[in-house]
Amino acid sequence: MSYKCSICNKRSTRGNIRSHSNKATRKIFKPNLQNIKIILNGKRMHRYVCTSCIKAKRVTKVI
Repeated sequence: MSYKCSICNKRSTRGNIRSHSNKATRKIFKPNLQNIKIILNGKRMHRYVCTSCIKAKRVTKVI
């Protein structure tokens, strides 16, 4: 399974970490994904959703 949000398709990106001497080191930046139970297309299911989608109320959580 790929590491991405099932709602907005946010996924890992690559970039550089810069030290004090401006030396570049490669790093993977990952989104903050949470495995929650949601209602999607009228069905209850577990999906990985990023916290920005949860805060923006793009999903309906099942309690």
